[in-house]
Amino acid sequence: MRVVLRVDLAGVGRRGDIVDVAGGYARNHLLPNGQAIPATKGIQAQAEAMRRARDLRDARDREAAQAKADALRGAVITIPARAGATGRLFGSVTAADIVEHVRTQSAIELDRDSVHLEEPIKSVGPHEVAVHLSHELEVPITVEVVAAT
Repeated sequence: MRVVLRVDLAGVGRRGDIVDVAGGYARNHLLPNGQAIPATKGIQAQAEAMRRARDLRDARDREAAQAKADALRGAVITIPARAGATGRLFGSVTAADIVEHVRTQSAIELDRDSVHLEEPIKSVGPHEVAVHLSHELEVPITVEVVAAT
């Protein structure tokens, strides 16, 4: 069954795309949930408008991500944490801690899921952390963990 997607669906298509899906999937899931509309002869213009709106939104998102990347590039975020005499932290520094300190030190809002740590930081010193701002844009920042007194 041919439908026009009203939302982005992983593995199916993006908003405004005309796709062929199984009839049962369309009738039982996509159409009742408002995620798609049947593709009729007159729907082409509406699908094109949806694609243009999607492209404009994507362009704005890319520009916003690039602005954040420019502001974060080369940034050093200082995070105080309790540590022992050997430099090992009593707890750990997580992605949520990094997001909070980025917000307070550089006034940039990040999503916790955009900060990718292999494992939580457990020692003082500088650590390189990757921040994914979009699926094609990644910026490394330096997180300097200092022993709190």
